[in-house]
Amino acid sequence: MSGAGGRTKRRTHIAGQFAPRLIDMLRSPAYRILNQSEHRVLARLEIELADHGGTDNGKLPCTFDDFVEYGISRECVGPSLRAVEALGFIETTERGRAGNAEWRKPNLFRITFRPTAQAGSTDEWRKIESMEQAKFVAAAARKASAKPLRKTNPQCGNPNHGSVRKSEPQTPDP
Repeated sequence: MSGAGGRTKRRTHIAGQFAPRLIDMLRSPAYRILNQSEHRVLARLEIELADHGGTDNGKLPCTFDDFVEYGISRECVGPSLRAVEALGFIETTERGRAGNAEWRKPNLFRITFRPTAQAGSTDEWRKIESMEQAKFVAAAARKASAKPLRKTNPQCGNPNHGSVRKSEPQTPDP
């Protein structure tokens, strides 16, 4: 397609909604360390923001089932959310709760690289400065448990419950 003076016209029109991401973010160690499930968490929350007209960042409801329906395996939803949050891409603004229909409530999220109604983007992902730091933060978040472990009843088959291993004093070898 030629324009005036023999120049070609650039096609810069995008035919539908889109989710912009900064090139700096795409190059960042925090972004490069994300696994597939974590990328899907970001994409699902960006879709939720688009469904809200781009105006409810910070109040984005997304349920466990929404993430599973989008293609994240049930076992990966929790670790993926923790990693994406620890790396600074999202913030959980309000914790939801499971339960029967009248008490159930979804988590509410904020995408940190998108503005809210009150302020601009905060870009917490920029705090991760190296690949080593990103790997450490992501691994720790993925391993962390969302709930503290329950203490097991010693009568329920845990032979080590309540036992404390005492260390023997070290004596130097002759």
